[in-house]
Amino acid sequence: MSSMDDHDSADHDSADAQTLASRVSPSAPIQDAPRGKSRAFYMSFLAIMVATLLSALDLTAVGTALPTIANALNDTKGDYIWVGSAYALSSTAFIPLSGSLADAFGRRPIVLICIAFFAVGSALAGAAQNMSMMIAARAIQGVGGGGIINLTEILVADLVPLAERGLYQGLVGLVWSFASCIGPPIGGALANKGLKAWRWLFYLNLPLTGIAFVLVLRFLSVHQPEGSIRSKLARVDWIGNAIVVVGAGLAIIGMTWGGIRYPWKSAEVLAPLIIGFALLGVFAVYETKVPNWPTIPSDVVGNRTSLSALLTTAAHGIVSISIIYYLPVFFQACFGASPIRSAVDFLPGALITAPFAFVGGAVVTITQKYRPVNFFGWIMTIVGFGLISTLREDSVVGKWVGYQVVAAIGTGLLYSGPAFPLLAPLPPNRAASALALFTFTRAFFQAWGITISSAILQNMLEKKLPADFVAQFPPGFEIAYAAIPAIKQLPQPLKQQVQAAFADSMAVIWQVMIGIAGLGLLMSFIMAEVPMGTTVDETYALKEKERVLDAEKAANAMTKLD
Repeated sequence: MSSMDDHDSADHDSADAQTLASRVSPSAPIQDAPRGKSRAFYMSFLAIMVATLLSALDLTAVGTALPTIANALNDTKGDYIWVGSAYALSSTAFIPLSGSLADAFGRRPIVLICIAFFAVGSALAGAAQNMSMMIAARAIQGVGGGGIINLTEILVADLVPLAERGLYQGLVGLVWSFASCIGPPIGGALANKGLKAWRWLFYLNLPLTGIAFVLVLRFLSVHQPEGSIRSKLARVDWIGNAIVVVGAGLAIIGMTWGGIRYPWKSAEVLAPLIIGFALLGVFAVYETKVPNWPTIPSDVVGNRTSLSALLTTAAHGIVSISIIYYLPVFFQACFGASPIRSAVDFLPGALITAPFAFVGGAVVTITQKYRPVNFFGWIMTIVGFGLISTLREDSVVGKWVGYQVVAAIGTGLLYSGPAFPLLAPLPPNRAASALALFTFTRAFFQAWGITISSAILQNMLEKKLPADFVAQFPPGFEIAYAAIPAIKQLPQPLKQQVQAAFADSMAVIWQVMIGIAGLGLLMSFIMAEVPMGTTVDETYALKEKERVLDAEKAANAMTKLD
């Protein structure tokens, strides 16, 4: 794409943004954000970060303790997989609804409700007496966790104009990275303390939810839309949200069962997949027909820059989750690492990802250009996955540390990169709808990333593992997780053959991710460089005494002039 084309495209999208902004209703005034940040702003931002820590810590800590939880709750049917999947399903499916409710009722009450859901789910999970109770509790937690993640993005957009937002999004990313680093060791440490200590993994959420609830209640004083409860309920696209909840839920159920609980060709997998995706298609068509307050306004996906941001977010969701989930599997299978040791071996990538999310946001804020960050992020991701695909069962430490750092730089930049082209062509009052779709897209395609990687690994291992080794495991289980605990006890040369088979099989995962990252790079060329806004939507802005006084002074000055 030539520079002249870029300039013309940017002008076109900028003009579109101005046209959209001109249509903003009087009830949603847009004003320049104040230059200085008040104490109320920083305390509100602290509340946002505590809520983020709460959600991220739970999401990253449970996986390490999962075998202990399954053993303690006498899981004999392989239902342990639903401890994570129930959370992912409910959190993903309810993300669009949380955005719609936040638009109708205001941000603070919905954040408080989400925190309350998370607290109730945590208490029930800690007290769970069987797997059914645990799965139900995790579903309740997921409703709260998904809402917290979504409302965090929306609140940052409410408080900070897009042109300044990179630094603050980076700080939220640092909190997420910190939780990602300490979550797995905490989960592993509690799991090693005995069959009951794991309950504190959920009970520890309760004081954190209390702190988050008080901070939000005390300091997050933002404007709320006016009107009766009935009029606010009428602003929610209930039919559209119901369709997307059921459709996304069925699709994720099909992806969760496929190749593990049931074969991919079975009716138990194909039926929810087909119906789920059909409903998501119905949802897309239905949203174009909703006259007022659609879940996804047409202007969010009606311009190529915002659309390209959503497409690259989908690609990033797939590739980023694959390395988070399956590089530790590589360490366990090929290097004989314990679950806790594999989490430690993954720290080089985890510690790099969030700082580069911060760096990416800072570069965008300083340069006021978002295309270079997105391009460089995808290039580094492609190079990183290319290097990781060369790792073998006997690779030296320098290689597996350095290669994951390269990939982490790329994926880190892309955690924040697409949010800027998503919002740049849109007026500020579209931020909630756009960010809800952004968060939903990432979460939904992360589920796909896990499924794609799992299917590749399962199929390749069945081809590459020694036949007599595969025969000792029952059909219907994911062979990777069944085989890894047995590798340490294998005699040579069978042990080396199995480890080499894992290395070869996982190389195919990384090669597929190179292709998906390449698509992400190509889709990023679609976006134009639109000037980023310096305004916020006053409908949901922070209530600050300074702003009220300034407004009163301006009104008095106008009165004197008249």
